[in-house]
Amino acid sequence: EVQLVESGGGLVQPGGSLRLSCAASGFTFGNYAMMWVRQPPGKGPEWVSAIHSGGSTSDADSVKGRFTISRDNLRNTVYLQMSNLTPEDTAVYYCTKLGQGTQVTVSS
Repeated sequence: EVQLVESGGGLVQPGGSLRLSCAASGFTFGNYAMMWVRQPPGKGPEWVSAIHSGGSTSDADSVKGRFTISRDNLRNTVYLQMSNLTPEDTAVYYCTKLGQGTQVTVSS
């Protein structure tokens, strides 16, 4: 059974920092890309950051330069270091595991 347990959230002042952790189990962690997604109050979920199995990363424009995603494959944990936080970062943060995916090709 796949389990993802997020921790590290809390109250922080604007300009402050937090580090979120996500402990994973139930799958071969090192083989999968992982993402952080957040859901602001009253809004839909939005993608924050992703880290691929090889370690390459990508971030939403809204957090670029302020958030850093990383992973420790020995500890089966993905992290999100958040700096220079603003009220717009207020949300519930979730970590997710990407599935196998399905190819979509748009062509005439």
